[in-house]
Amino acid sequence: MTIKKITITDVAQQAGVSVTTVSLVLSGKGRISATTVARVNQAIERLGYVRNRQAATLRGGESGVIGLILRDICDPFYAEMTAGLSEVLEAHGKVLFLTQSGRDGKGLMRCFDTLLEHGVDGMVLAGGMRSAAGLKERAAEQGVPLVCAARSNGLEGVDVVRPDNMQAAKMATEFLIKRGHSQIAYLGGQSSSLTRAERLGGFCATLVQYGLPFRAEWIVECDGHQRAAAEAAENLLRQYPNISALVCHKASVALGAYFGIVRSGRSIGSEGVDTYYGQQVALIGFGDVPEAELTEPPLTLVSSSALEVGRSAASRLLQRIGDAGLPTQNVILPPRLIKRGSA
Repeated sequence: MTIKKITITDVAQQAGVSVTTVSLVLSGKGRISATTVARVNQAIERLGYVRNRQAATLRGGESGVIGLILRDICDPFYAEMTAGLSEVLEAHGKVLFLTQSGRDGKGLMRCFDTLLEHGVDGMVLAGGMRSAAGLKERAAEQGVPLVCAARSNGLEGVDVVRPDNMQAAKMATEFLIKRGHSQIAYLGGQSSSLTRAERLGGFCATLVQYGLPFRAEWIVECDGHQRAAAEAAENLLRQYPNISALVCHKASVALGAYFGIVRSGRSIGSEGVDTYYGQQVALIGFGDVPEAELTEPPLTLVSSSALEVGRSAASRLLQRIGDAGLPTQNVILPPRLIKRGSA
C-alpha cells in the first residue's frame, strides 16, 4: 500500500489558509496573527506533516537556496545569464532553484509561491515582469529579497541588473554608418517588447544624429525563429532593393536574415555598399551565439554579456540578503562590438 506524502498544499487546505501563509508560519517570517499560526500548527499535527524542508532554515536562519524565475530557459540570453548566476552563488555555498514562468509570464505568481514554499533566502526575477503586480509587496512582507535581472524591465524600488539596449543599438547603427551605409533597416522583435523599444530608440536616434532617413516601412516585426526572419528579410530586400544594411533584433534573427539575403539574390558582407540591386548587404545583430561564427562570412554582433548580468545579479542579491537596508541600485552593463565579416 502506498502512503500519500503530506504536502504544504494539504496543510493549507486543512487550515483554510494560503500556501504562502503556511510557508510564513514554517519559516517564522512575516506578520502572521497568533490565531492563524495556531490553526496552521493544528493542521500540521493533524495531518502529520513533516517539517524537514524548513528544518535547516529554522536552525540556521537561512536555507542556502536562491530562487530564480525565468521566462524562457531556451532563450540563449537567459541560459547564459543562469550560468553566471549559478557560478557566483555556488562559490558562496548557495543552491539555485530554477522555475520557468512561460514566455508570456503568466506563471510568475505560481513560481513565486513555489519558491516561497521551499523557503528560499532570496529571488532573482528574469523577464515577464508585466504580470508582477503586488509581488514586491508580498516579498517584503515575507522578508525575501528580490533582484531583477532582465533585458529591459524591472520593478519599482527593486535592484535591477541589465544590459544597455539603447547604447547597443547606437553602437551597431553608428558602426554601419561609419562603414558607408545610409540605407539601413531594422528587422525583428515584436511591438510589445520593451527591449525592442529601447533598441529602436537607439537605432532611430543614431539615424537622426547623422541626418539619415527614418522610414517606418523599413522597421519590420518578426519572431525570433530563423525561418520567420529569413522570410521577412527576403521580402524586405525584394521590395526595397536599395537597402544596404540590416540591424537585427537578436542573433537568431541575424542568422535567419543571412539566408533571406541569399534568397533575395544578394550576398552578405561589408565591402560593397553600393545601393544597386545585386550588391552586398551588411548584417549586424544583438547578442552572441556559437553559430554566429559558422556562417560565411561570420556574423558581426553587439553583445551585452548575459554571463556578467547573471554574475552581477547574484552578487547584488547576496549583498541584499546580508543587508536589507541597502539603497536600491540600477546596474546597467555596457555592450561590446564583436567585429566579424558580415558588416
